[in-house]
Amino acid sequence: MPDATAVPDATAVPDATAVPDATALWRKLGDEGALRDLYEGPGTDPGLGLDPFALRDLLASLDAGHGLGTTLGVCVQAASALPILLGRRDRDGGTVARVAEQAVAGRAVVAFAATDAGAAGSDLTALTTRVELDGDEVRLDGGKRWIVNATTADHALVLARHRPGDHFTSFTLLLVPAGRDGVGRAAAPTRFFAGSGLGELTFDGVRLDRSHVIGRPGQGLAEFARRMASERLASALWASALCRRVLSDLHERLTARTMRDRPLWEIGSVRQRFARALLEQRRLDALCESACRRGRPTPAQAMLLKAAGGETVRLVLDEAAQLHGADGFAVGGLQELRAEAAMFGIAGGTTETMLEGVADHAPELLEQAS
Repeated sequence: MPDATAVPDATAVPDATAVPDATALWRKLGDEGALRDLYEGPGTDPGLGLDPFALRDLLASLDAGHGLGTTLGVCVQAASALPILLGRRDRDGGTVARVAEQAVAGRAVVAFAATDAGAAGSDLTALTTRVELDGDEVRLDGGKRWIVNATTADHALVLARHRPGDHFTSFTLLLVPAGRDGVGRAAAPTRFFAGSGLGELTFDGVRLDRSHVIGRPGQGLAEFARRMASERLASALWASALCRRVLSDLHERLTARTMRDRPLWEIGSVRQRFARALLEQRRLDALCESACRRGRPTPAQAMLLKAAGGETVRLVLDEAAQLHGADGFAVGGLQELRAEAAMFGIAGGTTETMLEGVADHAPELLEQAS
């Protein structure tokens, strides 16, 4: 008889071939021109480096047709890595311009490697990944963990320290070819986010020429911060689309299933719980609509969006999973999605970190018109 107290091996990595990774989807989007439309269409916002309404539509389409992990693999490139590369394309030229064009065409996958193996995820100024700049040569050492597209990327945008201290000018961004000597990668020890290429990157004496430095040394953290607005807007847009999809499916379920010949939808407590979740989704959707129309959000507005998305996903999926009952624990059920979707409150800055920032900017946010 199996031991009922046995704990599953949490370090076991699922078969990466079980779910298509984001690479094929990225190539398809490139072939269809969806990526070029996102960055070069008439609605492109210069501050964001992309068209916010095109991003909203793209994320809703991906969420409707693909798993969370696969969509994540596209989202991080579309909203974080590519805006940085494209923003530096004309100024840096050479390697940066070439990889940016390949990525927009869907022919290169770019990982965004900020979270350090030697520091807490939200504390980027404590990272230990180090770059030495010596004339025309660059040497990179260190490691990054929980990086989307780590196992599938052709290149990685790496934030590294080039001098001691936590001042924002102590950090530099590099574009690192994944196949370069000294670059190692491994899948993350998780059952979640299939298709995202989630994993760890290590750098052991990786040597590059100066064409792989993005901007001037010391501009890395500032460049990263400038592009956080598009990442946080994307997180909120995707969160809203996911919650809307979950609630639409749940409504169909509640109207079709019965209890003693009475549809579950007719039970007052069920309707009220559903309505509370719908109210939160609509609030988030309104916030996203306003942000898209306004253009590039300020840092305070971006943190508000990110926090709102994380909180809304938590509330909506908590309610939906409860209303699914035991069926929620089936393979691929709401409880699995609920666990994966907790990333909206963690990745890219925890909800608690965002709320601290919102509080710091309270006067600014209170003075702004809706």
